[in-house]
Amino acid sequence: MKSPAEIASRYEAAGKGKTELAAGKTFLLGILAGAYIALGGLGSQIASCCAADPSAARMVSSVVFPIGLFMVLIGGAELFTGNCLIIIPVLSGKAKLTGMLRNWVLVYFGNMVGGLIIALIAAFSHIYSFDGGNLATMVVNTAVTKANISFGDGLLRGILCNVLVCLAVWCSFAADELAGKVLALWLPVMLFIICGFEHCVANMYFIPAGLITSAVYGVPAEGLSLFGFFITNLIPVTIGNIIGGSLCVGAAYYVAYLKD
Repeated sequence: MKSPAEIASRYEAAGKGKTELAAGKTFLLGILAGAYIALGGLGSQIASCCAADPSAARMVSSVVFPIGLFMVLIGGAELFTGNCLIIIPVLSGKAKLTGMLRNWVLVYFGNMVGGLIIALIAAFSHIYSFDGGNLATMVVNTAVTKANISFGDGLLRGILCNVLVCLAVWCSFAADELAGKVLALWLPVMLFIICGFEHCVANMYFIPAGLITSAVYGVPAEGLSLFGFFITNLIPVTIGNIIGGSLCVGAAYYVAYLKD
């Protein structure tokens, strides 16, 4: 197992490489990451649809959802929330701030495209018909709840979420073997799902899925709109994710292990 100082050096090099990747490849890998996270979200919804109570539903979801991050890290893709750690090579002078911002913008919108693709495919292939349409109702209700979150709740839940997601990425760098990486990334992501924190890339699937499902299946979705998606949810959650990943994890570990 790598020490925290060795992880910091490892990610310093990896993050620098991310800022130098060609724009087309960065955007493509962003689409893949968005699709992988969306598939994890879809699987978690199906698995928890028939759970006996909310606590059981969250527990079941927490076991399935990390498959998305597993595919991102092991398969190779670019995830906006994980890339908040690029602040590490920027602070150490190994990467440029403009390179980090370029990566973030390309990956963010690539992630959004990937999440939307999975939501469309799931809706029009009638996957949401599962359990007599109860899954469709659950998908819409999840979107309604997320689209009506307060700014403060979205911000704070976003901070805590990406502390855990970036810790999952960080801890996966400690292992050289696949089994160790899987275990390292799985546990923090399970915790963020159980706690009900907010992940902007996951919400790029969850909320559009609710909007599309409401239209296709006729499930009532009072209070669900594009305004709620972009303004009420994505803005505060994205800001929170950046704070949690870049400052609370990335900058903190740079100071602890790389700064002279």
